[in-house]
Amino acid sequence: MIAAAERLSTTSTYYFASKLQEVAQLAAEGKPIINMGIGSPDLPPPPEAVQALTQALTAPKAHQYQSYRGLPELRQAMAGFYQRHYGVTLDPEQQLLPLMGSKEGIMHISMAYLNPGDEVLLPNPGYPTYAAVTKLVQAHPRFYALSAKNDWLPDLEALAAEDLSKVKLMWINYPHMPTGYQASAQAFEDVVAFAKANDLLLINDNPYSFILNDHPLSLLSTPGAAEHCLELNSLSKSFNLAGWRMGLVAGAPEMIANILKVKSNMDSGMFYGIQKGAAAVLNTEGNWFKNLNATYRKRRALIWKLADRLGCTYSREGAGLFVWAKLPPGREANAFIDELLYTHSIFITPGTVFGSQGTGYIRFSLCVSETDIQEAIKRFE
Repeated sequence: MIAAAERLSTTSTYYFASKLQEVAQLAAEGKPIINMGIGSPDLPPPPEAVQALTQALTAPKAHQYQSYRGLPELRQAMAGFYQRHYGVTLDPEQQLLPLMGSKEGIMHISMAYLNPGDEVLLPNPGYPTYAAVTKLVQAHPRFYALSAKNDWLPDLEALAAEDLSKVKLMWINYPHMPTGYQASAQAFEDVVAFAKANDLLLINDNPYSFILNDHPLSLLSTPGAAEHCLELNSLSKSFNLAGWRMGLVAGAPEMIANILKVKSNMDSGMFYGIQKGAAAVLNTEGNWFKNLNATYRKRRALIWKLADRLGCTYSREGAGLFVWAKLPPGREANAFIDELLYTHSIFITPGTVFGSQGTGYIRFSLCVSETDIQEAIKRFE
């Protein structure tokens, strides 16, 4: 056998890649599985997206290679979307880069800015891909603890007292996954000032700002953010387009140019039809988010009821696609979710997937029908 690269020794397979195989096997054996673990939207996308994609299929250049920078009309639609919803003005020619999902952006940004041995500040709990990618590019993760006591915000005073001389980059993610906490404009101002004082590249991963949130906020609306900040965003959650793999990175022209150097060597452009569909969606107004969130509010109310049945406690103030719930005292998350899976055929994500600060917590997804949530509740009557 040819030995794998050493970088793989520090990176494990993504939790859901393996756990979902187990869940699928139980379903194949006839178990009535209800999957509340994954944030993969089950609702249809806006009809404008499908219509625009379908019409684009017969365009003369639909099946050719596309620009690494994306279609001009897509970047213009992204800029218009940021202006209308966040009050942020972006140059579509220099400050926006479409991505094959924001997950791609985590890798591209890391490859563009991190050298072996650089350190990266990562949230705990937080999205596991931040740490995995940091290790893959041979940089070193440094986790900063988030807790309910501090409203799931970084303790910037404690971080400032540490030796940050090797830290190059810092990830934040608000509205926060998995807790759903929403950062205020003041919180963004504080963390931007921290990044500037310590000469860090600060990135906000922002895919949840329109889900159960009446006041979407972009890090780039923060005064002084331009020189030290990037923002990732995605159509996956906001428009139920997860399988389309459509996201973006926004920031200063020099930063976008550096990321493009990586991206242009990694792919050959996104499918034309998907870009046309995404542009159509971003230009759509109407009641899309109002109607989408009405559905999620009904589901969330039922999830709260289920969490009550399980003896969990939770905040009713969160945004995003999940409910973050604290287990009863003395219960361990992995054992708890396995008990639910094998005894009640319900899969919920253990908080430990997101880091040590997730100990004692579980995460429910709202990407489950009301019928299935009601059935889950009945299994505990």
